[in-house]
Amino acid sequence: MPQDLNIFDSIITRAKSGCLLTRDELLCLISCNDRELPALLDVAIGINDKARPLRQITFSPKVFLPLTNLCRDRCGYCTFVKGPNQKGAHTMSPSEVVSIAKRAAELGCKEALISLGDHPEYRHEEMVAILRSMGFASTPEYVAEMSRLVFEETGLIPHTNCGVLSEDEIGPIAEWNGSMGIMLESTSLRLHQLGEAHYQTTSKEPTMRINTIEAAAKVGIAMTTGILLGIGETLSERIDSLLLIRETQKKLGNIQEVIIQNFRAKRTTRMSKSPEPDTLEMLKTLAVARLIFGPEMNIQAPPNLNAEGYSEYLNCGINDWGGISPLTVDFINPEAAWPQIKDLREKTFNSGYILRERTALYPEYIFNPRFKKQNPIHMRIEEMINKEGYIKQELEI
Repeated sequence: MPQDLNIFDSIITRAKSGCLLTRDELLCLISCNDRELPALLDVAIGINDKARPLRQITFSPKVFLPLTNLCRDRCGYCTFVKGPNQKGAHTMSPSEVVSIAKRAAELGCKEALISLGDHPEYRHEEMVAILRSMGFASTPEYVAEMSRLVFEETGLIPHTNCGVLSEDEIGPIAEWNGSMGIMLESTSLRLHQLGEAHYQTTSKEPTMRINTIEAAAKVGIAMTTGILLGIGETLSERIDSLLLIRETQKKLGNIQEVIIQNFRAKRTTRMSKSPEPDTLEMLKTLAVARLIFGPEMNIQAPPNLNAEGYSEYLNCGINDWGGISPLTVDFINPEAAWPQIKDLREKTFNSGYILRERTALYPEYIFNPRFKKQNPIHMRIEEMINKEGYIKQELEI
């Protein structure tokens, strides 16, 4: 028997017994061949089932509200961001935000995903003028007010991703959000070099993003984070990113979900000809992520970014599909349509799982005293859920 197979089998045995694997062992697993892959997937499913014996997979019906597509950064893979004079540049007015959110509430959405560029006023004088015309001194102030408006006018629970934030900035936003998020994407500083994905970006510096998660912990808000596969990182850098998230969760305890998201090449970007991660690469990374984070962490993989193969993700220990919108597109990946909820439910069931609808805040965080606040957001969440923490009246569409 080849030596490398002996090593792989011994690592799998250690993983099954609950041992904390080393960086080198994790790298061996994520580099496994086709013959070894079933064993890796099997152990990942087993770990996930320990925490979820009912085999429930969650999702959140949402509306996507892209408040502004102006940003201080220019990542090599992004088509969402526009310059102020570029075709398609847009900052939403309060009335536009409320109008779309009301329509989403009528369709049965429960979450408002508020997403936008990072501090565009740092780069664009035009954004300063736009903010002033609406009565705001900064983008975070604008975001906080839009979150309040959405909630008070529609009852949707906001979940905001707006980049790097200080504690002073995040506090007013957190007051009107059920949860918030910031993707780590990668710990690799090499990706900030000339020609790489994060070249000449400011907000993608990993320490700044971890500091935002820490700021969120101080104000008692649960966070979503994760990594972006295929932006030029090596497998070892991918492992390092996941390990940093685990270390951060151990220290702060407010990461409710880890997203493993695959890069999609877009025609007008610097990375238009870069290879996209395939389903096999996603399976390996998702399975290793489950081994790294153990049974309790919520691990998500977006189904719309792999329309043909996303049901395979159920074979590697994930437990969440993320937000699905019956109204708005994925403005970050507009070429990737959301699956129909009926089809998502059917594929989930055919793989041996039950689809459940959740709020922007996961059940275990709803019932955690550290994150349970006596404010209108949490009162509304408690009205929406059953004793398990899932939505009482789930969508049938």
